[in-house]
Amino acid sequence: MTAKTRRETVDLAAYPDLIVVLLGFHIRRLRSLPALAGIGRGLAAIAREPPDGLLRDERCLYAWNHLGIRQYWRDPDSLEAFTTAEPHATWWRDFLRDPRGSGFWHEVYSARGGVEAVYVNMPRRPGLGAFAPVRQPVGPFLSGRDRLRADAQARSAAAP
Repeated sequence: MTAKTRRETVDLAAYPDLIVVLLGFHIRRLRSLPALAGIGRGLAAIAREPPDGLLRDERCLYAWNHLGIRQYWRDPDSLEAFTTAEPHATWWRDFLRDPRGSGFWHEVYSARGGVEAVYVNMPRRPGLGAFAPVRQPVGPFLSGRDRLRADAQARSAAAP
């Protein structure tokens, strides 16, 4: 007896501004463990009280020392509100000041167009960073919103 294959898809019409974020935290040294503990507390808080606009938050392991997170956000504004508010803003500032021997990256994909990524202390960049040219996140490429906008504009200009 063979099982019938169940094939489904989704209707994303209600989410025209959907944002998908892939994140990774790479433990590179033992002193990374306290930073990982801080991330764990933050993820637990998100699970208890999801921020406005977060539709889904999932975790995975890329490797034994590389934690992965995938998030779906309603729109860029809700994602930006979360990243600029507490506790995320403090965590990010502290992490950039002293990453404690760990690496971090994120890639953002917008349904409206535009893709952006940032890598911190990732000698072997995963995903987009493995093949796309590296550029410094300064000036118009400092914020994720600006990187998304620049990428969407470049794609639009290149379209026939």
